[in-house]
Amino acid sequence: MGRVRVTVAAALIALAVPGIAGAEPFVPSADAEVLEQLPLSPLDPEARRLRALSAELARQPDNLALATRVAWLYVEQGRALSDPRYYGYAQGVLAPWWYAADPPVPVLILRATIRQRDHDFAPALDDLARALRADPTNAQAWLTQAIVLQVQGEYSAAKRSCLEVVQFSSPLVAVTCLSSVDSLSGDAEQSYARLQRALAQAPGADPAMRRWALTALAEMAARRGRPDAAEAHFQQALALGGTDDYLLAAYADFLLDLGRPAVVRELLQERTRVDALLLRLALAERALGSATAEEHVQALRDRFAAARLRGDAAHRREEARAALSLDVQPAEALRLARENWDAQREPADARILLEAALVCGDPAAAQPVLEFLTRTRLEDVTLARLAAQLRS
Repeated sequence: MGRVRVTVAAALIALAVPGIAGAEPFVPSADAEVLEQLPLSPLDPEARRLRALSAELARQPDNLALATRVAWLYVEQGRALSDPRYYGYAQGVLAPWWYAADPPVPVLILRATIRQRDHDFAPALDDLARALRADPTNAQAWLTQAIVLQVQGEYSAAKRSCLEVVQFSSPLVAVTCLSSVDSLSGDAEQSYARLQRALAQAPGADPAMRRWALTALAEMAARRGRPDAAEAHFQQALALGGTDDYLLAAYADFLLDLGRPAVVRELLQERTRVDALLLRLALAERALGSATAEEHVQALRDRFAAARLRGDAAHRREEARAALSLDVQPAEALRLARENWDAQREPADARILLEAALVCGDPAAAQPVLEFLTRTRLEDVTLARLAAQLRS
């Protein structure tokens, strides 16, 4: 049976890279100058475990089992800290197998996970398909494939992958996978009820797994226009502790929609390292007229410029949203939103394209999204309202 490593669905929406001061490269004036404090303290248990295992791997560089264990730890730290360097460390650990003509299954799954994080969806899906041909019982490969397909709006294919997860994983993992997909394709009410039951029947589930399920429930409730239920689920997820930037971003969006920017500022004022969270903070501060709003807006501009220099197109949704709501450049926002829609098709991707098209007075630009909503029967009160405005 394949081993499941639960990945929260927000990990698949482009996680932001750590912020930099500007687009120009910085050259330290002396070798001893401190450039940045690493997020992990040497006294942190995870840091100690990584250090010990890395030292062991240095003595056994061809030990595949040990290398994949270390690489997964790096991936988990990268996700927890929203720090892309850890994904690079993971790739480095896998270097002996990374470019092999026929990598082992564990390496294919890890490579797909890292590629998915960079929004290289086609190569990630290719890796997963190869892994599943070699090991059709690998639950992690099926789950990761389901999530990538869901991000791309391929709901029928995603559901088929989730149905495979049912055979090889825990009921809560399988039901969260299935309910997340079905809630986006015309079965929101039953998906929500099914996931609620599964969560109630798994009181001892891992906190990360419960947080994923609760976040999914919160988003389902929000899309269905049930803010009280969504608020309760968000609060339950936050109460589980741990670091989850996707949860924070989703909750911040929910609060902004409800006109509660002060709560967003309090929630995110110490989380400026992550672009996606800095965007929400800047939106909240702009709404409140905060003195720090323009500083944060400029920091976002600099980070987006730096990403363009690197050829990094993974965060076009955030850049489109900033262009529309912070820089008031609707034409640029529409261009970015259309490019983003070509790569990923989640409700938030649909929303920014509809909003930009509406502001630009260009209903034709939104036609791909309108057709997608009709075809998938996606139930979302905000998208329905925007679509009605465009169609009128």
